Amino acid sequence: MSAASTPDITERLAAVLSPAVEGFGLDLEAVELTKAGKHSVLRVAVDKDGGVDMDDIADATRAVSTILDEVDLLGKAPYTLEVSSPGIDRIRAADETGAALLVDGEEVRIVFDEVRRATVQVEFKPAGRNAVSDDEDGED
Repeated sequence: MSAASTPDITERLAAVLSPAVEGFGLDLEAVELTKAGKHSVLRVAVDKDGGVDMDDIADATRAVSTILDEVDLLGKAPYTLEVSSPGIDRIRAADETGAALLVDGEEVRIVFDEVRRATVQVEFKPAGRNAVSDDEDGED
């Protein structure tokens, strides 16, 4: 698969994956395919009004995996599937008074004083990474 064919493949993947995730009340926000040698990473972002939870991500992952097993768009090469929500990637900039978010391809400014309710989402670090940096490990 050449780099020139990747956009075509991601468009075809989006076309076959969209009905599967929509069946769970989710929107397919993005499909990104990257190659590293013989291995590929397929990133699929899903969302819905009010945000997604871990059950939504699990449902979407199972649905996407099933579709990928049925269609032959990725061939026989090994790949990693990552299904997530757009999350923090939507934030373009932030300051003391607000944040600029990317919503449906347009930048929207959110003023913190106008936010009535917000939910903090926790990002888990991959195994093997410490939450404490080397210079904060408490050793003297």
